[in-house]
Amino acid sequence: MRGETNPAAPVSPVIPPAVVPEPMEPWVVRPATNQMEIQIALSQTGIGSGPVDGVGGLQTEAALRAFQFRQGLEESGRLDRDTRQALLLHRAPLTRHEVTAEDLAGLHPVPETWLGKSQASELGYSSLLERVGEQTHAHPNLLRRLNPGVVWESVTPGTVLSVPDAGYPPPRRAALVRISLAGRYLRAYDERGQLLVHFPVSIGRVASKRPVGSLSVVVAIKDPNYTFDPAVFPESEEGRRLGRKLVIPPGPNNPVGVAWIGLNRPGYGIHGTPVPEQVGRTESHGCFRLANWNADHLRRMVSVGTPVNVER
Repeated sequence: MRGETNPAAPVSPVIPPAVVPEPMEPWVVRPATNQMEIQIALSQTGIGSGPVDGVGGLQTEAALRAFQFRQGLEESGRLDRDTRQALLLHRAPLTRHEVTAEDLAGLHPVPETWLGKSQASELGYSSLLERVGEQTHAHPNLLRRLNPGVVWESVTPGTVLSVPDAGYPPPRRAALVRISLAGRYLRAYDERGQLLVHFPVSIGRVASKRPVGSLSVVVAIKDPNYTFDPAVFPESEEGRRLGRKLVIPPGPNNPVGVAWIGLNRPGYGIHGTPVPEQVGRTESHGCFRLANWNADHLRRMVSVGTPVNVER
């Protein structure tokens, strides 16, 4: 058996103290040595495992299987010997982020009610931790661990943070998008069938409302607004009390995040979310929900007519 001759390489679950190379220090390509580095190395190839948290789990296993599929390796979901040799860090896993006045500008608490959201001028970031997390694809808990001396509520311009260097390669045109309901992931491919990206996805709570089959993109919008319809949220006491629709302004804390990719089934689409930590772990009202950075990356890969196959 292949698994007997190709065992999983040991991976430390512990994140070492944050060591960020000096800007001019040459990086020596090497394999990942812990769960955080695995997630970052995958992300650097366009394969997302959810917010980088250094913990691992089912989403990291699914991301490893996607990488193994692309490399033609056994899809074990583990860092076995062949995968370890192929999944290399071509640049340092951590980098520096110097906090600017722009980072701190416009941070405001997000209103808790639908009516309050509709009355805001925009639904921007509520904290620096949230902003930096979205910019670097990082879980807030990881950022806290990497920067133990930082008091996030009182950071000033010029503060230097240690953050994951988990940015994706430049977006390439997708010829096909596939969504697996069972696997709770979205993948995009080029015209030759080469896997371009893999992202965790949340799916509709009610199975009968999940669109299945061959769909296509009809619109791709950056920073959309959102129409709150009480009929879609029967569980909302506020919605029942209001009894009318509300237009929610754009922003990363908009219910559909920073991107809306509409499909040729009215009311259905692929979109972002203000809570990336819940993607793939909770369910939606019917649409396909991605982390904001994944939704916006996919928005730049698709165009009107791009096929979207939803598979059970």
